[in-house]
Amino acid sequence: MTYLHNEPQDFAAESHEGFAAAFSAWVAPVRGGVVRRVRPKSGQVAVVIGGGSGHYPAFGGLVGAGLAHGAALGNVFASPSTQQIYNVAKSASNGGGIFFSYGNYAGDVLNFNQAQERLRSEGFEVETVAVTDDIASASKEEIHKRRGIAGDLAVFKAAGWAAEQGMNLKEVTAIANKANDRVRTIGVAFSGCTLPGATTPLFSVAEGTMEVGMGIHGEPGLYKMDHPSADDLADIMVEKVLSDLPEGVTPKGSRAAVILSGLGRVKYEELFVLYRKVSQLLEAKGITIVEPEVGELVTSFDMAGVSLTLFWLDAQLEEAWLAPTSTPAYRKGTVAPVDPDAQDFFDPTSVVQTLTVGTEISIAEAKKVAHAIELARKLVDAEVDELGRIDAIAGDGDHGIGMQRGVSAADKAAKQAVDANAGAAALLNSAADAWSDFAGGTSGVIWGVILSSVASELNNESEITKEQLAAGFKKALQNVKNFGKAQVGDKTLIDTLEPFAIAFDEAVTSGKSFEDSWSHAAEVAMKSAIDTKDLLPKIGRARPHAHKSIGTPDPGALSMAMIIGAIEKVWK
Repeated sequence: MTYLHNEPQDFAAESHEGFAAAFSAWVAPVRGGVVRRVRPKSGQVAVVIGGGSGHYPAFGGLVGAGLAHGAALGNVFASPSTQQIYNVAKSASNGGGIFFSYGNYAGDVLNFNQAQERLRSEGFEVETVAVTDDIASASKEEIHKRRGIAGDLAVFKAAGWAAEQGMNLKEVTAIANKANDRVRTIGVAFSGCTLPGATTPLFSVAEGTMEVGMGIHGEPGLYKMDHPSADDLADIMVEKVLSDLPEGVTPKGSRAAVILSGLGRVKYEELFVLYRKVSQLLEAKGITIVEPEVGELVTSFDMAGVSLTLFWLDAQLEEAWLAPTSTPAYRKGTVAPVDPDAQDFFDPTSVVQTLTVGTEISIAEAKKVAHAIELARKLVDAEVDELGRIDAIAGDGDHGIGMQRGVSAADKAAKQAVDANAGAAALLNSAADAWSDFAGGTSGVIWGVILSSVASELNNESEITKEQLAAGFKKALQNVKNFGKAQVGDKTLIDTLEPFAIAFDEAVTSGKSFEDSWSHAAEVAMKSAIDTKDLLPKIGRARPHAHKSIGTPDPGALSMAMIIGAIEKVWK
């Protein structure tokens, strides 16, 4: 469990604040994360990494000379929002282009891609490599769908070294891609983890057993087995990694960096016992081990588990791996002093945003929207445990927590907008930003897209009409499809959003009243959400264990249908 916290919802922000204070010689805090304390020389590619909190030293602990220039830090087990990533990238940029790298999770992909497009629209050169080292999360034929775990370090290190050498953005990207192609990881877990303020684990592993391939957010593994001895575990992990060799790699005569990472509760002496056998097995295969790392590199709060990573080196990647590095959590060799530019870091969110004041009519409409968000928040508060339980059947179990963080932030933002006499569109846009920023992850960005899409059809002068809402939800449907690429039948939120948007629009077009149109569409939404129990997930974290979700509705589809039903009374 997590012993030290204040209000659980403040845990990530307070942890980030304390981290920046503890390592102020290395990092400077900016909105959304941290950047290097000393700005590198002009024209250097800025390597920006990021992901959810709860995995230290990933990601803030890897910011410093020889590694990353900045890290966007999301909430607990949730990707950083688009705005957070954008802020950190702008702050870290120094004229040489921006390189993004992160673990290949749906929420991170969505948010980093949106930040990338926003930066490109402003004239920045941006490239991305999503890390895909986890061999348990997809087959070799679908390697692009694999998750990123402890292999993050190898890819980040290669990119950071290339940037320090003065290579351009294209060259940095090429080296990071090569590193990603040549890194493989397998993880095992003996127990789950407990999030700050929670009384029970987010996920669990049966006593006396081990789950092979479990993800760092609790994504189910490949199979369960009895808890082995350390030597037997070494045999299992080495065999798994060597069975998934990169193209062109033959173990005998190869050189490889080895990363043995504890996930939180398995500590150093235990790791040394395990590494003793791992090194013997690898050397017996004719593999030369190059500067191994044994410790905590990517963690998961108090999760009892361990991961083994092999980073297959060529001459260039070995030079990158051995290069000096100085960050809060990872130091190697001696880093030469940096001659910084005489300029401060720029935090692009330092300018206070103001809300558009509405007319008397629109202020009244804004209060209706705020009431709808409050009802959604109360609904999620009541159902948070059940949504988490449903999500844990085939996913990572954090859907309820993520929804609660997002809708609570949106509720707070809406109340502040009401106090500022904001119009309806301004209030809903503010709520959308808050939901996306504080929820993080896939659901955070999707709900941010939905609310902002609806807001784009409203204004700050007149009453909200049923036609405006119908147009807003149709736009939301299209935008969510564009961002997430999901379709009806993939067992996602789209399986609720599309039937609802179509039913509401048809009812409005046929001349039904506002109340009747919403009521009819809400019934369609709930039926559609429940019907997802018969579907197999085709994208997202549940996809590798799709069969486990049969008989259970998709949590994202269900939570949306429940919210639609809960706010029906607002339009009466």
